[in-house]
Amino acid sequence: MKKYLILLVLICPIISIAQQNVYKVSKQFSIKSTGGWDYLSIYKDNIYVSHGTQVNILNKLTGDSVGVIPNTLGVHGIAFDETHNIGFTSNGKLNNVFAFKTETNEIIATIPTGENPDAILFEPFTKTIITCNGRSKNLTFIDAVSFKVIATTEVGGKPETAVSDENGNLYVNIEDKNEIVKVNVVSHQVIAHWTINPIESPTGLAIDIKTKRLFAGGEKLLAIVNFETGKIVTTIPIGDGCDGVAFDNANKTIFTSNGVGTMSVIKEIDAGHFKLIDTVTTAQGARTIAIDNNTGIIYMPTASFTLSSGGGKRAPMIPGTFKILVVNK
Repeated sequence: MKKYLILLVLICPIISIAQQNVYKVSKQFSIKSTGGWDYLSIYKDNIYVSHGTQVNILNKLTGDSVGVIPNTLGVHGIAFDETHNIGFTSNGKLNNVFAFKTETNEIIATIPTGENPDAILFEPFTKTIITCNGRSKNLTFIDAVSFKVIATTEVGGKPETAVSDENGNLYVNIEDKNEIVKVNVVSHQVIAHWTINPIESPTGLAIDIKTKRLFAGGEKLLAIVNFETGKIVTTIPIGDGCDGVAFDNANKTIFTSNGVGTMSVIKEIDAGHFKLIDTVTTAQGARTIAIDNNTGIIYMPTASFTLSSGGGKRAPMIPGTFKILVVNK
């Protein structure tokens, strides 16, 4: 009996660890063109990848190239109006947004923004496109049908990422102030500034509308924030160099992409309880993230580097090594 008891004690922790480590990098999609990157987005059957002066479009299952949107100098992000099949790119070095037809990739409008438009999203409550303008520290609101700028909102700091509760409110990470700003998307007015210390340099942001929680990624910590009160529910340790957070609503799971070369996986047990369940090895520099809400597959861009420096953010990349990591169960 003693032998069996000892064996069970040894085996049970191993089984427990094996059950937790369910996510892994299953394959990679290579992109040979040159340039840096920031966000990527999933739309229908394709991945749209910001890449230097263009957006590369890949089939999300095979990685085959299916198109390019050129001349998006300093592109950061891509958003979509699914009703009209129109995509939008935030072009950081051009201080504008391109609107394009997703069927043909034809650019049909150029829309001015604030300085260095970074993150971009389609806001469903007002059917507007919103850009976070890092250098001018404001938001640009664009009518998604007429392509006209309808408002500019000052947020008092560098807006990094924004999410909508789809009920009239926008929540914006302010990277240089360590806070989240709440904005009314109808009046375009800031209605709250919430300090989220001890979170430093908040970058990635995701939302669970049902539990009324925001997930704000910063330097080695993820903050869970009540979006009704602005109060921090809890913090979870994550890897260094986080620049993206994704939420799997079907499985109530939060993912942070850490540039140091890991992905933190946090389970939302309920609105008040969260648990780090896995740390997945990815690759240095894989600091932004997108999840396919239909399949649960995760995509992360990165490259190979000549040096190790700060999660790959500033290390010189080796030409021709840009790739998309595909992570799934």
